[in-house]
Amino acid sequence: MYLGGLCFITDRTIQGLSCEDMTHKVLMKGVGWIQFREKEKTRRETYEEAVKLRRLTRDYNAILIINDFLDIAMCADADGVHLGQDDLPLGKARKIMGRDRIIGISTHNMEQAIEAEKSGADYIGFGPVFQTRTKNAGEPKGIDMLYQVKKQVDIPVVAIGGINLENISSVLQTGVDAIAVASAILVGNIEENAQRFMNYLKTRNE
Repeated sequence: MYLGGLCFITDRTIQGLSCEDMTHKVLMKGVGWIQFREKEKTRRETYEEAVKLRRLTRDYNAILIINDFLDIAMCADADGVHLGQDDLPLGKARKIMGRDRIIGISTHNMEQAIEAEKSGADYIGFGPVFQTRTKNAGEPKGIDMLYQVKKQVDIPVVAIGGINLENISSVLQTGVDAIAVASAILVGNIEENAQRFMNYLKTRNE
């Protein structure tokens, strides 16, 4: 399964829309990878939303990754789960999910990135590259560290944290496989922002 390009991360705290509505808007613009992040709803509500997103992403042949909740990812038949450093250990998650589903890991330094690869992660998210307002993710790691991580691991590296159209060029120059974006798409007109990102990536790959 291709893990590249643009990953859109849902965030209801930025827009008043439901995750389903914002996801539909970016899917219509060609985004092919959705990461469902929900911190405030009950597990039951999160599951019900995940089922809606699974149905929607299937309509667009897009990847759906559930943040944190392995059980919800399995029950909603998502493509995989994205785990933080304090979530279920990767090895345990793999035993439950099997090899056919994707497991991504958030990493914030070289040691975590290397360990994630050794433990069998399918990809790592690395960041925050820049200052981000969507979550308290610690000090920005910067472009140089991102470049070094990309050189040291062979699995796909997804850059995350404060990425926008003004700094995306420097991020992509590190050779990362994908970028993950929330606020840069959600602040303002979602469709127009998503289209700008897709246009940029398409032009760069031509």
